[in-house]
Amino acid sequence: MPHRSDTRDAVAATLRAAGCVFAEDEADMILAAADGDPDAVDHMVTRRAAGLPLELVVGWAEFGGRRIHVEPGVFVPRRRTEFLVEEALALAPDASVVVDLCCGSGAVGAALAAALGAVDLHAADIDPAAVRCARRNVASLGGRVHQGDLFDALPARLRGRVDLLAANVPYVPSDEIALLPAEARDHEPRAALDGGVDGLDILRRVAAEAPEWVAPGGHVLTETSPHQARAALSAFTEAGLDAHLAVCQERPARVVIGTRR
Repeated sequence: MPHRSDTRDAVAATLRAAGCVFAEDEADMILAAADGDPDAVDHMVTRRAAGLPLELVVGWAEFGGRRIHVEPGVFVPRRRTEFLVEEALALAPDASVVVDLCCGSGAVGAALAAALGAVDLHAADIDPAAVRCARRNVASLGGRVHQGDLFDALPARLRGRVDLLAANVPYVPSDEIALLPAEARDHEPRAALDGGVDGLDILRRVAAEAPEWVAPGGHVLTETSPHQARAALSAFTEAGLDAHLAVCQERPARVVIGTRR
């Protein structure tokens, strides 16, 4: 059996030749996930070299200091979305009812619940694959996951009681999907990316219904892009929410925050 360092070098060389910029780091993650099984290493390297996102190759993504289980057909959480979690926690450090809408893997809800402690956590998504994946990620935190279209998925008893509503909605304009990196364009569900003609279709729907679900003084947060920020803020204010934009230059990330009066 080849020495581990030789195997790492060989894996890194293959990944580098396939265009992976951080080939050495990725090689370390693949070797750790394979746990000494050379066949597993070969399988993972082949899939990664073919363009499958690294997170789907190893089966997890790091988010908010946690390992989030991910699987093919489910949106991979982005590190920039940690900014949304940070803003939510700063706004409502004592939140007791939390909803993760358009939850995908459930990463946002899991990160919020882990930081807040004992909360009533609900996550929802329209995609059955996402619901299955999210259940794995929030089960240990006591979270419940529901399948359905936005607020239709939620238990009626939550209406008017939600302290934090995080909605990491799809916001890529339909005609820009083809311009996304191949890892997203070819391996993630279009429904988790496509936000309609201007990218704000789902955001507007969330904004319109959020005041019925958020508690007085509660908050709704959603990610957006620089060129969509003004229109996104307008959608929140037109729904009757006090709205402002939080910007993180480092990641970069923009989060629209609405508060029910």
